Amino acid sequence: MKKRTQLATVFFVVLIDLMGFGIVLPLLPFYAKNFHASAIVVGLLYSVYSFAQLIFSPIWGSYSDRIGRRPIMLLSTFGAVIAYIMFGLAGSLFVLFASRVVAGVMGGNISTAQAYISDITSTEERAKGMGLIGAAFGIGFMVGPALATALIHDSLHGFIAGIGLPNVASWMAANKYALPGFFAAFMSFCSFSLVLFKLPETVDKKAKKRSSDRDVRHSVFSRSFWRKLQAQTGADAKGMLIPLLIAYFILTFGQSSLYSAFPLFSKAKLGMSAEQVGMQFFYIGLIAVFIQGYLIRKLTKVFKEEHIFTVGNVLMGIGLGLIPFAYDTLTLSIYLGIMAVGFSLNTPTIMSLISKEAEEENIGAVMGTSQGISGLGRMLGPTWGGFLFGLSIGLPFYLTALIIFGAVYIGIKLHQALGLKETKEKEPEPVTESSS
Repeated sequence: MKKRTQLATVFFVVLIDLMGFGIVLPLLPFYAKNFHASAIVVGLLYSVYSFAQLIFSPIWGSYSDRIGRRPIMLLSTFGAVIAYIMFGLAGSLFVLFASRVVAGVMGGNISTAQAYISDITSTEERAKGMGLIGAAFGIGFMVGPALATALIHDSLHGFIAGIGLPNVASWMAANKYALPGFFAAFMSFCSFSLVLFKLPETVDKKAKKRSSDRDVRHSVFSRSFWRKLQAQTGADAKGMLIPLLIAYFILTFGQSSLYSAFPLFSKAKLGMSAEQVGMQFFYIGLIAVFIQGYLIRKLTKVFKEEHIFTVGNVLMGIGLGLIPFAYDTLTLSIYLGIMAVGFSLNTPTIMSLISKEAEEENIGAVMGTSQGISGLGRMLGPTWGGFLFGLSIGLPFYLTALIIFGAVYIGIKLHQALGLKETKEKEPEPVTESSS
């Protein structure tokens, strides 16, 4: 199978899976309210998924290095099928929580897909390949919520009744969130089928015989875990793996803080409706799809990834810091667009840079770790944004922008490490005089 076909298959696997994720995600607060959940409990529903990913993504990534990418992607996508069926059948808050835990535990699909892309792309093509994952995220989060709205709309129930299935329509009306859950399960099953029938293995079978001491399978909370990560020496490594992981946490933390703070700000200052806020998020998704799905491959042919990464960090920080100064929807869209361009530039490049820091046989473990770290950022970001908004309307954006500039500093250090490496490579070897 040609590389382009493999990349396209990975793209559709991730896209279909994320569309299912996008269907369920916006419905969680409303579903939980059916079981009289408080706002704190709703927040925990989101957080428990990310916490499970923090723990299990590095483990699945490590196993993908040992037994192959396909088994882990098959396990992950089938696990999502089970999680979404549980979501559709949830008759209590406990089962709803259990569905999110299962989804988080089995959520190794994205990191393994990134490791798969690392396997089949050269270092020069890596950012372009990672951009496909970002584009799938953008499309999935645009289409998924729209599908969720359609699947719970009363007009769909009327249509089902109109074609001669009144009992089905009545059941759907009584179990409003069952159909979205089942449809998301169907989407994940399609993703599972694509992996099963269309995706060849990329890990050499000899890798299964590697000694387990080379794997990063310790707890993310243990010191030995981080020591093993720090010891990674990939072919293009610059000794920046841990700083890059910190930068990835900062960036996902900053972006996810928008989920809570941005809608509150838009309503409080500009009087925007939920639909208008939704359109702004749709606008962010469009920018991500264009840049990560198309433009990034052009940019990486002209500029080094380190430069694109640093520029993306600067734009993201500036855009976030400007949002409180918006005085109408147009200026808000401009500032939000600057932030979105920055995030769309730095996300695929940082994933490429992280993958290059890893030894070839540990790419899966390292990519799994990066997804776990980003999950921690997504877990803490919304709480941070909501808390700061309660103190001051502009505070979430000012302080988060300041934190983002920590990633700018890491980008500068990356430039320095790159320059030092290039200098060493250009230095001629010392000539020793031979005795006559």
